[in-house]
Amino acid sequence: MENDTTTQDAPRPLTNRVALVAGATRGAGRALAVELGRAGATVYVTGRTTRDRVSEVGRATETIEETAELVGAVGGTGVAVPTDHLDEDQVRALVERIDREQGRLDILVNDLWGGEHLLGGSVFGKKSWETPLTDGLRILELGVRSHVITAALALPLLIRSDAPLLVEVTDGTAEFNRNYRDNLYYDLAKTAPIRIAYGLGAELAAYGGTAVSVTPGFLRSEQMLAHFGVTEENWRDAAAKEPDFAVAESPHYLARGVAALATDPERATRWNRKSTSSAELAKVYGVRDVDGSRPDAWAYFAEVKFAGKPGTPDDYR
Repeated sequence: MENDTTTQDAPRPLTNRVALVAGATRGAGRALAVELGRAGATVYVTGRTTRDRVSEVGRATETIEETAELVGAVGGTGVAVPTDHLDEDQVRALVERIDREQGRLDILVNDLWGGEHLLGGSVFGKKSWETPLTDGLRILELGVRSHVITAALALPLLIRSDAPLLVEVTDGTAEFNRNYRDNLYYDLAKTAPIRIAYGLGAELAAYGGTAVSVTPGFLRSEQMLAHFGVTEENWRDAAAKEPDFAVAESPHYLARGVAALATDPERATRWNRKSTSSAELAKVYGVRDVDGSRPDAWAYFAEVKFAGKPGTPDDYR
């Protein structure tokens, strides 16, 4: 769990490694920061919501300072740096600070999004021409432009590492996202990180680097739990309203898989330029979710929901 402080005698294969988790306020980004810290990394955590300021997402209940403290609680070093990744000057200052304090960057996680508040009213269930153009373009700013800015400004520092790793976080695998994702703006925002990893993987290969896109399944983020009116402790109650939620996973499921990938000496051969999921990483590296299960939401949706194969969410846990 996020507040798990049991770190005694745990191996720390990422000791002396430096990571930046861009977009670590909540959800998968927060868990990724925590699990990289649990493995021993120094983790710079960024986002727009602090204890003094709330972003357009409108949730004051999670902050980057809290994320940094959670990293410290599991034995890592968390450094909170308020950053709007659409502001080039702020991102440039962030990278310069990491350079000044650490001299290099080993792991860059691009988990930038913050557009959930735009989806219900402007995207889902609407044709793209029915989506207010301002909202659609904002989705592309949050989900694509932020990733490009961060990669462009951070990669010159990342390639100083002896094994640079770029992780692009999105929604959907490359295989699943061959399907249209309901709305042009959302489709572009969730397909672009896959292409970013594919393209930058070609460029990073000359430096022994790895670029990979990863996706959680049906994520039990703080926002999703609030949407269903449940907590992490009683999340299964939400399946009464939404049966598919029974295949949901905690943010730590993906994060544990990515932390394992980050310690894999063969990761460039295995993952460079590829798209993968929390479930695939769990199978490859033997990790499990916080409840001991190994949910595979993408297989459930592809096989049961869309192809009509008999099955229930519990069959995919």
